[in-house]
Amino acid sequence: MSPPISRFVRKSAPSPTPRHGLARVLSKLGICSRSQAEQWIREGRVSLDGRVLHDPDHPTFVDHQRLAVDGEVVTAATRCHVAFNKPRGLVVSAADERGRATVYSALAAAGLPWLGPVGRLDKASEGLLLLSNDTVWSAGITDPAAHLDKTYHVQVAGQPTAENLAAMQSGVGVSDGSGILRAKQVKLLRAGTKNAWLEVVLDEGKNRQIRRLLATQGFEVLRLIRVAIGPLVLGDLAKGQWRRLSAAEVSVLAVRQRAD
Repeated sequence: MSPPISRFVRKSAPSPTPRHGLARVLSKLGICSRSQAEQWIREGRVSLDGRVLHDPDHPTFVDHQRLAVDGEVVTAATRCHVAFNKPRGLVVSAADERGRATVYSALAAAGLPWLGPVGRLDKASEGLLLLSNDTVWSAGITDPAAHLDKTYHVQVAGQPTAENLAAMQSGVGVSDGSGILRAKQVKLLRAGTKNAWLEVVLDEGKNRQIRRLLATQGFEVLRLIRVAIGPLVLGDLAKGQWRRLSAAEVSVLAVRQRAD
């Protein structure tokens, strides 16, 4: 009698557990930045299954290996998403080689877990800055393919004309090799005798894009304030203050990422 066919049916292997470099795993757990993790590993502060490692790229299985920092077992941090009204003069960096004040020094007394900036604002810029230890959520917001709108209110010296605004929307070539700079939308909010306020919407991010774009039209930026990221607005959050995002706000940004 022939044996049952089921004896000869090969069972499919379980899906492999995702494997990443050790530093990346620490970052994805939301307890530190990738660069901080690399430093800890090189300093011998990180162990995997009881073995101290010094290679930030050591292959690591997230789900079934014991990871410890300074002897303390680490697990995924509770996800935290924060909106901060960045004042002018703060550097968006964990540490500054020139000793300048950073957003982290401003948040030092807040009792928050480690948070990474979601995108950047330069030292002279102000307004809405997101910070989070949710690296997947953060990456979706900063992904150029998402084309997530970012809205700025910009004070300039002088009075831009309709032709200036149209040129910034249609695109202007620059001589530094970075190609064409353009804004998704530019409109005049109000104008005085010596300066004007513009609303500028970007759906891409290039270094100092608004300042360089306005410079092509001969205008100096006096103030630059980010007032919205996608549907999330700065609102009445006071300068230098922060708040946690609601679950709905976190979700709507994630939905926008998928929709775009």
